[in-house]
Amino acid sequence: MSYATPPGWYPDEGAPGTERWWDGTAWTAHTRPLAAAHPDPRQPQTPSGFGPPSVPLPHQRVAQDGPGAGSRTKAVAIALCGVLVLGAAVTGAVLLGRDDSGTPAAPTTTTSAPAPVTTPTATATPSAEADPDDDPTVLVDQLNGITLPVPDGWEKPGSTLNDVPTIRTKDSYDCPGGSSFCYHGTVSTRTAQSGESDPKALAEADIVTAADNAYEEDTVGRRIHGGITSHKVLKAQEVTVAGRTGYLVRWRVTTGKGPGGVVQSLAFPSTVGSETPVIVRFAFDADVAELPLSLMDTIMRGIRPLGDSGTSGGVGASIGP
Repeated sequence: MSYATPPGWYPDEGAPGTERWWDGTAWTAHTRPLAAAHPDPRQPQTPSGFGPPSVPLPHQRVAQDGPGAGSRTKAVAIALCGVLVLGAAVTGAVLLGRDDSGTPAAPTTTTSAPAPVTTPTATATPSAEADPDDDPTVLVDQLNGITLPVPDGWEKPGSTLNDVPTIRTKDSYDCPGGSSFCYHGTVSTRTAQSGESDPKALAEADIVTAADNAYEEDTVGRRIHGGITSHKVLKAQEVTVAGRTGYLVRWRVTTGKGPGGVVQSLAFPSTVGSETPVIVRFAFDADVAELPLSLMDTIMRGIRPLGDSGTSGGVGASIGP
């Protein structure tokens, strides 16, 4: 059965501030405060301008007999006609909401999809290790497959005269012989070019070149430091470098000007390719507190095969007595 006005709570005109329950055919005795009213999701909402039929509330009913009964009867009849018209309009609205079978169409509800759950993702593992050449504390010699530690206060220059991997003290000074741009300490690496494979023979031959380049004359023939006047052998021995057996020769040189210095040539087989020998040259000015000879040993012990964070077997340690 279709109701002209659906059951529900409606304002009680006879008791302001309250609502009364309309059961679809008549008012009931159930009331509630208007402030406590909450829409019942199971009940259809009454469109604006519509309401329950003007059926007298229980407390509004009056006797039909007595004076004025005829006029009240006429008023009721007019009210009932209005109800019939109103009911027909409401019934039409209800029927429009039915499907072809006559069954009220299910209300359309829009359900918001739940927000996707965000699961923290682990940081992607890089496919390759960070480039060690970007580390300011490490000098990389890709060609010879080794790395050297960069001491505090030293730098890796972007370019050098001979274009070889080099580290050096940061501040330059005017050489005692007049040539500019001398450095108190330098260390450089290179591939042996003579074809000799014996580390001892290579180190003994290279020490002369290392001393001349550091304290004899520069590339344009100027005698830096006044030239070498004499030298003294401080060390000549086998050592283990980057897990390979090598040899070092260390000289103390006296120069015509300035305090002179200490030079060292270190030769050992490369850890890559055909193991062509590598030569590492050291040059420290004498009488410089920041350049003790122990720093040469520290740098030598820090030489590693490329990609190896450590080498067992006493890197840079003496093999001989």
